[in-house]
Amino acid sequence: MLSEQSQQLLTLALTTARNAGVNVNIAVCDPGGNLCAFLRMDGSPLGSVDIAQKKARSAVLFGAPTEALGQLVREQQLDSFEQTNGGLILFAGGEPVFQQGKLIGGIGISGGSAAEDKMIALSAIDQAGFTPAGVTNAV
Repeated sequence: MLSEQSQQLLTLALTTARNAGVNVNIAVCDPGGNLCAFLRMDGSPLGSVDIAQKKARSAVLFGAPTEALGQLVREQQLDSFEQTNGGLILFAGGEPVFQQGKLIGGIGISGGSAAEDKMIALSAIDQAGFTPAGVTNAV
């Protein structure tokens, strides 16, 4: 993910969070799981700084929403899965970002409810013209 794309996602997520009245932490990772953009909104929980970053990284590492990873772990009884890769997050708010079917990065939102975090992430992806997991573009 290019730095311009990272900043665009961050800005769109910030606007969506403000409009929703939710103070969150926003993290954007490149396809290698490296942090390339981060913002902590005033009043967002300090404890969710790390969570937002791990949500973005978790989504990139597995190319799947963090919520889906959590469901997989529960269904398959994958004990301690969240402790791999330096710590994974298994609830909503982390989304992989695709462009023309290629994984280009991930976004993690933390500070609102799981549903709010997910909504903000998906809204930013959509507004930027990218696609989330499970959606393909006709070429």
